[in-house]
Amino acid sequence: MSSLVSKPPVCAPSAASANTIAANATAIIRSEFRSAKADLLARFQRTGKVDGLTRALARLADRTLACAWRECNLPATLTLVAVGGFGRAELAPSSDVDILILLPSDPDPDLELRLERFIGMAWDLGLEIGSSVRTVEQCIDEARQDVTVQTSLLEARQLFGSSALFEQFSRRFNETLDPRVFFQAKLLEMRQRHAKYQDSPYSLEPNCKESPGGLRDLQLILWITRAANLGNSWKELDTRGLITSHEANELRRNENFLKTLRTRMHLIAGRRQDILVFDLQNALAESFGYASTPTKRASEQLMRRYYWAAKAVTQLSTILLQNIEAQLFPKTSGVTRVLSDHFVEKQGMIEIISDDLFEREPTAILEAFLLFEKTPGVKGLSARTLRALYNARKLMNQKWRRDPINRQLFIEILKQPQGVTHVMRLLNQTSVLGRYLLNFRRIVGQMQHDLYHVYTVDQHILMVLRNIRRFAVAEHAHEYPFCSQLISNFERPWVLYTAALFHDIAKGRGGDHSTLGMADARTFCNEHGFTEEDSDLVVWLVQHHLTMSQVAQKQDTSDPEIITEFAKLVGSERRLSALYLLTVADIRGTSPKVWNAWKGKLLEDLYRSTINVLEGARPDAHSEMRARKEEALTLLRLQTIPPGTQQALWDQLDVAYFLRHDAQDIAWQTRLLYKHVETPTPIVCARPSPIGESLQVLVYCKDQPDLFAEICEYFDRSGLSVLDARVHTTRHGYALDNFLVADSRMDSHYRDIANLVEKQLTGRLMAPTVPLPEPSKGRLSRLSRTFPISPSVDLRADERGQYYILSVSANDRPGLLYTISRLLAEHRVGLHAARINTLGERVEDVFLLDGARLSDSRLQLQLETELLRALAV
Repeated sequence: MSSLVSKPPVCAPSAASANTIAANATAIIRSEFRSAKADLLARFQRTGKVDGLTRALARLADRTLACAWRECNLPATLTLVAVGGFGRAELAPSSDVDILILLPSDPDPDLELRLERFIGMAWDLGLEIGSSVRTVEQCIDEARQDVTVQTSLLEARQLFGSSALFEQFSRRFNETLDPRVFFQAKLLEMRQRHAKYQDSPYSLEPNCKESPGGLRDLQLILWITRAANLGNSWKELDTRGLITSHEANELRRNENFLKTLRTRMHLIAGRRQDILVFDLQNALAESFGYASTPTKRASEQLMRRYYWAAKAVTQLSTILLQNIEAQLFPKTSGVTRVLSDHFVEKQGMIEIISDDLFEREPTAILEAFLLFEKTPGVKGLSARTLRALYNARKLMNQKWRRDPINRQLFIEILKQPQGVTHVMRLLNQTSVLGRYLLNFRRIVGQMQHDLYHVYTVDQHILMVLRNIRRFAVAEHAHEYPFCSQLISNFERPWVLYTAALFHDIAKGRGGDHSTLGMADARTFCNEHGFTEEDSDLVVWLVQHHLTMSQVAQKQDTSDPEIITEFAKLVGSERRLSALYLLTVADIRGTSPKVWNAWKGKLLEDLYRSTINVLEGARPDAHSEMRARKEEALTLLRLQTIPPGTQQALWDQLDVAYFLRHDAQDIAWQTRLLYKHVETPTPIVCARPSPIGESLQVLVYCKDQPDLFAEICEYFDRSGLSVLDARVHTTRHGYALDNFLVADSRMDSHYRDIANLVEKQLTGRLMAPTVPLPEPSKGRLSRLSRTFPISPSVDLRADERGQYYILSVSANDRPGLLYTISRLLAEHRVGLHAARINTLGERVEDVFLLDGARLSDSRLQLQLETELLRALAV
């Protein structure tokens, strides 16, 4: 063991020059510091004892700073103080070493130089210093203005120097510290921090220190209790009656796990790293001894343990904070009102009348949540109630789940007109939901590595439920007016909430989760007295919750036969409305990146086309074409386009064109092109898309085999992602292509770039023909590199044999669409339409290809092979 650990190093200079002495001393101390730290980290790797490591690292930093303090010969009137985490004698391997140098008065220039030398030497020795130099009064002033500074000073620990000065600082700090004000400030700070992490510990890459349920929540409690003289440790809080012995043990156990997790992450990353990024999760899991199985990655097993720890910390810290608040802000009013035989309202919280209520009457467990939902003005469950729930976990057994009263209470919770989202989240936070629905318990903390979900399965389910509820809230009707309209006319909306609870409940079991979830849903409905109609609807929704998005985004919904088949599958308006609402809520509940206005339009168009069929309309392509022409003519007349002038263009367009474009697009394109039907030069027009969040680009020019690839190459080079492509060839050999493109960097400022796109793309198409450049393999995102998916290519003829459908699934990356389009151009395969479907970090694109050349089976095989090779990463 290095001398830095066993005893303070000898810092006496030799007879060499001052500079040489200082350099030699620094080198020796730095070498001993590194050696001692390496020994401590190696010991931790052997023993796994994190508290011993953090304390030993703090002692090592103390001794190293002592050497620097002596080397710099600082005056005895100064005081070196450890603050923050270093102040409580804890250091993670890559933590900052926060210090305060207390001065009796403002420093003169000579002292400033010596202080600068000391701080510089500390850095040279290998300590990552966070330093401040202040007088006592300056410290007090800073603390008054900034609660973060006040918190750091709360844990001040004298290292060296004047004890009298440190005692003066401690006395002044304690005099100005108001525990009540401090409590309120820290509570506000915690809420802001939690909001930064979406008020959830269940993101797939949580911050083990700052996220809800992380180490910072535990530190916050001890800061508050220290400020209020209520205790400095979990043992002391137990002694004071703020927590029970069992709760203190649980807090210690979870704190130890979170500290160990953070420490191991620092060691694996080789730097300070608090976010559990995908790149490190597997190595981190293996350091804990987890091993991958055929069904679960090692990282999934570790993260599940993390989520359960964060959940326990959230539950227990809520109890503690309420108890601390009661100590700091004692209420003389006591009980506000009696709510039932079992519960009262106290200080805005629902409180049990006796600690053994749930043991005597287990049905009161769900009654508490129903009461919370039905009672206006209450903020939540009291600490006493939460503690009783925490201790009643073993009572929530099979007998409890099968109790008819509990089943009735659970359905009543779902049926309430207000508070469903809040109460379901609270049921999950308190682990009651997972004990009532055992299969839900299995997916608590279940990760999803599909590259587009950003929440664990349980949080995604609750997010979908929240989205459906939000459709029904008048204050949010402006967000999705069509959804709000549908749900306002939907009888028994709690049937939808049930489908939301079960739509992904079978994930992680292996097999098709939709099929497996049907059985769970059927059992639940039968046990809870659903009518046959409602039970069938719930089961059907679980089975088909992905179907509508797949039809809308991957199939040609301008084809009447596609609509007819989908209408047959749905069968009724009630089922269609239910599936539409669940689909929108589901897509919105995956990730902020997945939903966009274009997907919303695809789903709404599919809904409206299907409802027409269900109401008795017979799909007829020519009738639909006539209707769209009439509507487009009406719009053209409003734009003062002379009657009949559209005919020259329309004579060159077939039925498919009119079915694939709505009347507004037909009118817009006609207005732009009716004078230029035989134009020799390309026409490019761009406008902000009427549906928002994208730029609509029209390209009209003489057709050529590699035109689509050229356009995609331009969009790729310009940083524009293609959301949709509608490719059409007129009867006289012109390409009339319509694109929706998005630029994440531009937000909604598409009007600013419309002229630029028109000018640049026109110039690109007018340039002399040159070979298409080789596509560059754009860099994959970090998430895609960590969880690569095997690309898949499926090429098959449609039912009529007129076209071939090419389906591609791969990790998303810049240049991907250009890569595909270039290969199609090289093989002279014509493109009829494209559906570009981006799901977070994954693409699932569908292309409708002309079938003439693809009837050659050798070409099919060659194209599929080359596509797979090009998509491989």
